[in-house]
Amino acid sequence: MKDKKDLEKILKVLANRRRLAIIKYLKDSKQASVGDISGEINLSFRSTSKHLSILFSANLVDKDSKRTQVFYKLSDDYNTIIKHTVSML
Repeated sequence: MKDKKDLEKILKVLANRRRLAIIKYLKDSKQASVGDISGEINLSFRSTSKHLSILFSANLVDKDSKRTQVFYKLSDDYNTIIKHTVSML
């Protein structure tokens, strides 16, 4: 993260209860498919995928495709991004 625009982007990504629920679930489960996440947070597969794409574009989650499923986990940089974001406040 380099400037306040980056900080604003991360905060906007995190300012959503569904995305926070996804992060919490991935923190607890380590890795999960879109379907598993969707069922856990009680949201449609399509909407869950959209939220995961937003988290992915912010480098907060990583994805791994296995056959017909996509699995997500918190990115290796997740803790660094969060710590840096908080330090900029």
